[in-house]
Amino acid sequence: MFFLFISGTEISKIPGLSAAGANPDVVPLTSPADADVIRFGFPKAIDCFPMDPEGHPTPAIITRAAIIEADIPVCVVRAGSYLPPAPPYVETGAAFGGDPTLGPSVPEARNIFEASKHLAQNITSHTDMVMLGESIPGGTTTALLALRALGVDGMVSSGGPANPIDLKERILRDSFARLGIKSGDLADQPMRVVEELGDPMQASVLGFISGLAPNVELILAGGTQMIAVAALLQKMDPSRRPLIATTKYVAQDISSSFNELTASLGLQTYIAPLDFSNSAHVGLRDYERGYVKEGVGAGGSVLYAQRLGVSVEAVIERTNSLYSQFADKNS
Repeated sequence: MFFLFISGTEISKIPGLSAAGANPDVVPLTSPADADVIRFGFPKAIDCFPMDPEGHPTPAIITRAAIIEADIPVCVVRAGSYLPPAPPYVETGAAFGGDPTLGPSVPEARNIFEASKHLAQNITSHTDMVMLGESIPGGTTTALLALRALGVDGMVSSGGPANPIDLKERILRDSFARLGIKSGDLADQPMRVVEELGDPMQASVLGFISGLAPNVELILAGGTQMIAVAALLQKMDPSRRPLIATTKYVAQDISSSFNELTASLGLQTYIAPLDFSNSAHVGLRDYERGYVKEGVGAGGSVLYAQRLGVSVEAVIERTNSLYSQFADKNS
């Protein structure tokens, strides 16, 4: 089953940090909009289609294409999003994340963890594989903070071709200064890392994983954000060895350390071989130029579809069709 965890964090409001939306005021609301897109094809939480500042569509359009083509079962988990999504969802009771430069970003992380653990225990008893995806603007920055606090070196990816590395590093320095720590100082305190520096998605996904039976196959659908989850998980439960499923756009991102990070942590990966270079839509063709890259479990959804006998080409074709429908609706 595919679970999408939607969350929010105050740092997504910092100008220039997140490429999740064209309107900075709407950026924090894109995660419930993503949930709407994978269910309905168009958002109901907001009155515009989730786009980056240059007009490139949310990767939720790829996830929806895979879900339609392969009839993938989906459950949306609200884990601190600013607004609830329109489709049915389950609630963890989490609040959106705070700014780690000012104070603990997820002070209720342990409560979120326990609520998500209980959720997994109740809804996955007859499941042999779970795929966990996420949508949280600003999440690559909280991923960076978590990785460095654990002592894991490397750079996270970004939703645009210009990774705002200097801004992310400044947030990291200010957050570490607040705590009086340096890289690696919290290596043996993963839950404190989430409380002080992380986001509610991390707390919720980690709790959910803890509630799974030991024989359940675990796939984390995402890029460097899910690598941070996997790094935290290794400190909590080294017996869990998740597969990281992402897109080629993240794996080929020269501004990030996806391949180095997964190798250093001993993580197996699946890289979805998407190719929109022949798309009729510039918004999709530009994925090949480093825009958007990943999110909403896009790469993982392609893997899920393949396991159910659907080709990557079918997912690409459906994605193009969905974009055409969106374009017609807004013309």
